Amino acid sequence: MMTQDIQHTVLTRLISQVNQNVIGQQHVTKSMVIALLTGGHILLEGLPGTAKTRAVKTLADCLNLDFSRIQFTPDLLPSDITGTQIYQHEEGKLEFQPGPIFSSIVLADEINRSPAKVQAALLEAMAEGTITIAGETKSLPQPFMVLATQNPIEQEGTYPLPEAQMDRFVMKVNVDYPSSEAEMDIIRLVRDEDRNEHKSATKMNATFEGNEWFSVETLNAAREAVKQIHVSDAIDRYLVDLVVATRCPEAYPQSDLADWIDVGVSPRASIALDRCSRAHAFLSGRDFVSPDDVRAVASFVLSHRLSLSFDAVSEGINPAHVVDELLRQVPLS
Repeated sequence: MMTQDIQHTVLTRLISQVNQNVIGQQHVTKSMVIALLTGGHILLEGLPGTAKTRAVKTLADCLNLDFSRIQFTPDLLPSDITGTQIYQHEEGKLEFQPGPIFSSIVLADEINRSPAKVQAALLEAMAEGTITIAGETKSLPQPFMVLATQNPIEQEGTYPLPEAQMDRFVMKVNVDYPSSEAEMDIIRLVRDEDRNEHKSATKMNATFEGNEWFSVETLNAAREAVKQIHVSDAIDRYLVDLVVATRCPEAYPQSDLADWIDVGVSPRASIALDRCSRAHAFLSGRDFVSPDDVRAVASFVLSHRLSLSFDAVSEGINPAHVVDELLRQVPLS
């Protein structure tokens, strides 16, 4: 059994390796690892070319797990994701051909480009780790993680995710443009890759020295360690107060929360905030959750679950701004 220190060392090195290949998006890498530790799924929203796909592919390579990419389009069918029954003429029977969902790491690229029926095909898989084909339930591989991407400025030909689907993602992360310094590093990285096209990036990133390679056993041990992270009563109260504040914003009359929030977050938000806070504490090398852990993940966990009022949208208030105000208004008891 690996000790918690070794697990933390492996995870730290995993984050470092991904960051070497995805420049200027450290918050994305850390969020993906947090989601992985909690057994959750993550939504990445950003403009084209901000390394969303590269980040997911690099994570899968470093973890040495099966990876599938699904390019969502308006003509995609649910069976294109889940798989279908195919008649085998020689054997005279139907045989199930699994779809790309049967991978440990699944990239749902531009998920908002497909209609609701296709988006719903992911719902059971994300929530239950199973799919149902012709009345038969089939289990997905473990670990299983969906990383979906969407473009925030594309409106024509897109189908916004319904609230029920958004709530299935443990975190939503905005992927911004890199800084000027990071962009120079990106140019140099890609230039080096162009000069060494014969080298496999997977081979370069898929091996740690000795026994420190991040195996499935290591992941399972780390997940168990996250479950044991101590959470005090004060932190529990703080988590709940943040969530309840989204449902009863009028309790904070000194702020504009009541004018901004139309519908608050569900109990899934409380569960996700607890799990992500513990994972963040684990990655920070601590065996207890601090208020800073909660604040560090609050925007990623809560922002996509909030429904803003018309006034807030018309004023240009975004969910991240609302969460920032929540953190300012809600005290630690």
